[in-house]
Amino acid sequence: MADYVLVHGGNLSTDTWNKLAKRNDYPSGEYLGGKVWDKVIAPLRKNSHRVFAPTLLDENNYDLSDHIEQICGLIKEHKLKDVILIGASYGGMVITGVAVKIKEKIALLVYLDAAFPDPGQSLFNILSSAKYDPKIVLEGFPKAYTEKLYYDPQKIESLSKVYIQCTESSFLSVTKLVKQKISKKKNWQFFELPTSHIPQATMSDKLIELFLYFGNIT
Repeated sequence: MADYVLVHGGNLSTDTWNKLAKRNDYPSGEYLGGKVWDKVIAPLRKNSHRVFAPTLLDENNYDLSDHIEQICGLIKEHKLKDVILIGASYGGMVITGVAVKIKEKIALLVYLDAAFPDPGQSLFNILSSAKYDPKIVLEGFPKAYTEKLYYDPQKIESLSKVYIQCTESSFLSVTKLVKQKISKKKNWQFFELPTSHIPQATMSDKLIELFLYFGNIT
């Protein structure tokens, strides 16, 4: 049995989910938060794993540090250990910060089409470096996306890590830079999925298969 903690990215709208999934899974005009993981939670639990998928505190009123503390608090509250910590999109910022703080609780870091920051970078910095949609960059970001993450990379260097790149993703300019960054680093595995930035909607069966595999190797 493994402990999974799943960290979503931005607060995805039901309209975006339905558009990418090409079906109407949810009513229009709502936000999903941690519910983006609903399709993978049941299969993991069916295989006797414990799974936690919290909704992050409002990204406009809380910052990256708050989100890191939220996930650290969850792990400590439930006395989790050997955690498979999975972050999607912005969630990659969060899981990096969590691993720095409580490395001893983490068995595996999984970045799902996610940001992987260098020390001193914010999500805003990462997207700007990748020339990701200049209209979005110019419009201004929620508070959580502009805070820089300062950390010592040596603290998490020895942790096992996985990167899953979604090759049909709107985030591809970002993930290509991550792929280059980690290509010569130790303790990394790399996977590709031919799907959108939200494989939970568009390729859930393969994603579940991968997540179960991670549970078997930790």
